[in-house]
Amino acid sequence: MSNARDDDAVHRDFDFLQGDWDVVNRRRTDFLDAESDWEEFPAVSRCWNLFGGAANIDELDVPGQGWKGLTLRLFDVEAGRWSLNWSSSRSGKLFPPVLGRFGPDGRGEFHGVDTHDGKDVRVRFVWSGISGTTARWEQAFSLDDGSTWLTNWTMEFTRRKAV
Repeated sequence: MSNARDDDAVHRDFDFLQGDWDVVNRRRTDFLDAESDWEEFPAVSRCWNLFGGAANIDELDVPGQGWKGLTLRLFDVEAGRWSLNWSSSRSGKLFPPVLGRFGPDGRGEFHGVDTHDGKDVRVRFVWSGISGTTARWEQAFSLDDGSTWLTNWTMEFTRRKAV
């Protein structure tokens, strides 16, 4: 395993996400067009751990758009990396996973392959800006085998205050 941290620390990479979050989404109206407009919409996310932190699930509720999403994250002990598996209530399908890990700087980068609008794309998720009260997620697609990337969706997470 290339990650220098001990196994328990690696299994707990996504502990920061546990709990309830307000989320500001910014998403391109066309995921493959750098000139397309951005739309912004709020959501609420709730995340809980499983397997002692080696797995978690979050549910994203987007009431203004009438859909929900979820991510199942699993730590592959043998490979020493995470798989992030997304689904949406709009399709009820599990999208192909993105695979990766967090670096020593606390930034997580995850890559996969998928299709969008009939075109083969490489997919990249990045987790950054992680603190006790904030986190940032972004998605980017590449049509040229990873030479260039177009960021097409970002989420800014702010921890919800207890009431």
